[in-house]
Amino acid sequence: MSNNNSEEAFNIRIGYVKPETLEIAKNELRETPEVKEAAIKELRELLHAATDIHYKDDDEFLVIFLRACHFYPKSALEKMRTTAAFRKDNAALVHGLVIEQLKDIFIEYGIVNVLKNCDQHGRRVMIVNCGELWDPSVVPSDDVFRMLYMVHIAAQLEPESQIRGVVCIMDFDGLSMKQVKALSPSFSKRLLTFIQDAMPLRMKEVHFVKQPFIFKMVWALFKPFVREKLNKRMHFHGSDMKSLQKFLSPEILPENYKGTLPKIDYGGADWFPAIEKHADFVREWSELGPAKW
Repeated sequence: MSNNNSEEAFNIRIGYVKPETLEIAKNELRETPEVKEAAIKELRELLHAATDIHYKDDDEFLVIFLRACHFYPKSALEKMRTTAAFRKDNAALVHGLVIEQLKDIFIEYGIVNVLKNCDQHGRRVMIVNCGELWDPSVVPSDDVFRMLYMVHIAAQLEPESQIRGVVCIMDFDGLSMKQVKALSPSFSKRLLTFIQDAMPLRMKEVHFVKQPFIFKMVWALFKPFVREKLNKRMHFHGSDMKSLQKFLSPEILPENYKGTLPKIDYGGADWFPAIEKHADFVREWSELGPAKW
């Protein structure tokens, strides 16, 4: 594994920002040194005045929320509040969450993975295998959610991901009734509330691939909770990989999705050491959000 902080594979790129990424931040997020400095100061003051929520107030942490909200401090505070409310509602899953609790299932079952390379827009691509690779009797849907939550906390540490946003591929290959039952209304609502209200990252695209006919039952559960902004970013491809490749270039996709890169032969075992290096950040997050649990 390379020590180079720009290394994309099995590495969380702390403090690494490409010059062109700063241009994106300026053009899309209004980020300039002056705007950034003023926004950090204002958000810190707002946070100190807010008695209902509890977060770290160092510059790096505040910037996570500010970048997710285009450097509008009041919007960032509101995102902190909705995140805290979500965390309180789901305290059984996220309060006290530490990576050791998920190590075995993350490494062993290949349900949640991240491409070892970014896409053509420099964005991380997460893969969630919701089909036959997932046995809900071994890994309950609550633990799938906790793994997704852990990965999103790790992604927050990358300025590149904060600025460029992230992409998700939901792979339903081999979906059967046992997975459909596990993707319950409560799971669907939790996942979509998280993505829309409680995730201080820019979810740029969600791609549904290889979904069989019974996926209609899953989508019927998801659809009521999807608001317009996210709906525009959701794309359904079935087995048509040419359709997926309109969004994600074949050069960055593995053979699994008719891309030119080799078939995925890596997963949680390769990614876990990178996440483990930042176990303290995940542990700190486990107590953040509501002032009172």
